[in-house]
Amino acid sequence: MRAALVVCPASGLGTAARVAGSVSARLRDAVDQLDQYVPTSPQDTVSTLRKLVDAGTETVVVLGGDGAAHAAVQACAQSETALAVIPAGTGNDLARALGLPKDPIQATSVVADGLRRDLRSSFDLGRAGDTWFATVLCAGFDSAVNERVNRMRWPRGPRRYDLAIVAELAALTPAKLTVRTETETLEVEANSVAVGNTPFYGGGIPVCPGADPADGWLDVTVVGRATRRDLLKILPGLRTGSHVDHPAVTTMRAREVSLSVDGGWIGYADGERIRPLPLDVTCVPAALQVVVK
Repeated sequence: MRAALVVCPASGLGTAARVAGSVSARLRDAVDQLDQYVPTSPQDTVSTLRKLVDAGTETVVVLGGDGAAHAAVQACAQSETALAVIPAGTGNDLARALGLPKDPIQATSVVADGLRRDLRSSFDLGRAGDTWFATVLCAGFDSAVNERVNRMRWPRGPRRYDLAIVAELAALTPAKLTVRTETETLEVEANSVAVGNTPFYGGGIPVCPGADPADGWLDVTVVGRATRRDLLKILPGLRTGSHVDHPAVTTMRAREVSLSVDGGWIGYADGERIRPLPLDVTCVPAALQVVVK
């Protein structure tokens, strides 16, 4: 097998750069040939990944965070190139959905075993316009938290999301949200909406706890109009998935979802800014091949 390792050195405040040597050494023992690339910018990362897929690379291994993984999904979607992810960022939600350890060296051992045994699995993707996403697309309070997280440099890890959540509560403003699926329409004063291909966003928060990237469906979680006090009651349940039992929360399942709002919400997917609503979202079954245990 011929594989390519793409290292995004800035991921995790330099974590990817620090572990790149060890990651590369472990992967080389698992494949016939490993070519290594170190892009110098996000644009270079996208270009490098697309060139590798266009060249017919069997497997692309990305060492980085969710931003790097999101770029790799854009390149590998609906291609013959399989994607492997080694977590070295802040959230690492795609790696979590793939069942990988948090530690990048331990995750490398799992990926190396998958490469050695040529283990691949089909993975659904969501699509919003021209953008693919592997984990969760969100808007409203959730995307406002993402915008704040992207501006923060401290602290590292999930606590960054926790602090951003608390800060955004002060600016909370509900808006009239319309969610249309192939079978139903929901119109509600809402604080947020999340469309999940996998359960996790925000560094391990199971906002769509039942989402499964192999079932051909998207899970939708809508938090309706709620006071700050209500949201403070809902927030602890986000870490366990029990928030879906709160009366202010509505859940749906669909293959196609249309989102519109009167409040100028921004859509985020895989933690990356997409564009303002309205958005039409579709589940594309088995759009990606991933390396698994």
